Amino acid sequence: MAKKIQIISLFPEMFPGVLETSMLWKAKDRGIAEYHYINLRDFGLGTRKTVDDTPYGGGDGMLLKPEPLVTAIEYAKEQDPTAIVMLPTPRGKIYKQSDAKRLAANDKGLIIVCPRYEGYDERVTAYIDEQFCIGSYILTGGELPAMILVDSVVRLLPGVLGGETSAEVESFQEDDENIEFPQYTRPEEFRGVKVPEVLLNGHHGEIAKWRKEHSKSTEQ
Repeated sequence: MAKKIQIISLFPEMFPGVLETSMLWKAKDRGIAEYHYINLRDFGLGTRKTVDDTPYGGGDGMLLKPEPLVTAIEYAKEQDPTAIVMLPTPRGKIYKQSDAKRLAANDKGLIIVCPRYEGYDERVTAYIDEQFCIGSYILTGGELPAMILVDSVVRLLPGVLGGETSAEVESFQEDDENIEFPQYTRPEEFRGVKVPEVLLNGHHGEIAKWRKEHSKSTEQ
């Protein structure tokens, strides 16, 4: 059964260019994943389809109103009652590779809510299963974090990547601070820089030792 991913956004047109290309398109084409874009504006209030309002207590910017967001979430849940509802937010826990692996291994679908403007009415969080953060910086909306979440999960679904071990020998596999070792391909020499000799000798033990020694920490 395909992994069902529903995305709630004011700008659903942002997603096809990313999710309908490369490995993510491959996952869809093979029936491994399916993507559904839900336009939050369709659930707006009144003739103007209002989705935002000024915050109580004052302050700059606008907040997404609870009524449209919750109604959109409930609509998505009707399509997939057991789906996990995700919200990208600076207040969420830092998203890691272990989360991607957990979500990919879970048979449940995903509903990703994309905030906009200055955020959302706090009462929306009662309808969210997990809040996550992709880093300590500010974006204009939740669409890019949603794309990152989808990419990180879908690529781990069986049948998406080429080799059986493609997803195993990668950076951050166990949420540690080591990143992947340097890698090289042909030619053996490029503009005076040669491929390390150890990678050419065919000795797997020495190659494994070299790769371990040359994995770099993100703190360096």
